Amino acid sequence: MTEANKHPAGSPLLAGLALLCSQLSLNLGAAIAKQLFPSIGVEGVTAYRVGMSALVMLLIFRPWRTPLTLKQVLNVAIYGSVIGLMNLLIYRAFARIPMGIAVAIEVAGPLTVAVLSSHRPRDVVAVCLAVAGLYFLLPIHGQVDQLDPVGVAYAAGAAVCWALYIVYGKRVSSMSGGQSVAWGMLAASLFIVPIGVAHAGALLLTPSFMLVGLAIAVMSSALPYTLEMLSMRRLSSRTFSMFSSAAPALSALAGMVVLGEHLTLAQWLAIAAIVTASALTSLR
Repeated sequence: MTEANKHPAGSPLLAGLALLCSQLSLNLGAAIAKQLFPSIGVEGVTAYRVGMSALVMLLIFRPWRTPLTLKQVLNVAIYGSVIGLMNLLIYRAFARIPMGIAVAIEVAGPLTVAVLSSHRPRDVVAVCLAVAGLYFLLPIHGQVDQLDPVGVAYAAGAAVCWALYIVYGKRVSSMSGGQSVAWGMLAASLFIVPIGVAHAGALLLTPSFMLVGLAIAVMSSALPYTLEMLSMRRLSSRTFSMFSSAAPALSALAGMVVLGEHLTLAQWLAIAAIVTASALTSLR
């Protein structure tokens, strides 16, 4: 069977819709997660998200039925480690700065992937837009001195992880079904869950917290990562990055609706500039 027959003509559109649903689910889950930070801390919430997601994915996909090659083990280990660290860093950023601003900084990761995979004059415009947007968001500008520099640094670290997530996610996306996501979440949980336990302790066993944690895990990791992995099998890294460009706007909306995080006009314009820059890098 040819590659064209394997993937019908409409599959790229379906892959794009899957990514949109992924972003909506992820950002709503993140808004719920931020409300739990005061109770069990960022590390505890991250442990819920990663650990419970791993359990859900393992039960659904049972990845052990298909043995991994040595190369796949290495790629999955890196992929999972990047997932775990990205979750922890962006949650730490959420605890200090508004969600929309944190994700606007984080999206510099996929934007970089898109720019490095293309060499067109249009990308120069995209880079200029992104730099202008970041200038009005980072705590180096007089109008945003209220932003916590540590929170901005966490978001920048998450940006690096997001770029690596796209690169290594593409490498493991050829594995069957949700096998790659299941193994990746297991690898992520091996070092994130102990950190959460060390910080939150027995509070993680509180039934009400566990129920919220399960909802966060499904909405923020299990569902979106599965949808993203299915999309990666049909989209290039550059196109995947373009669809991801909506993330800052969706995060800002989720923060405003669920958490009451209202941004200034300048901050909205900065986010719009970064979203436009990300989209420009993938226009044909």
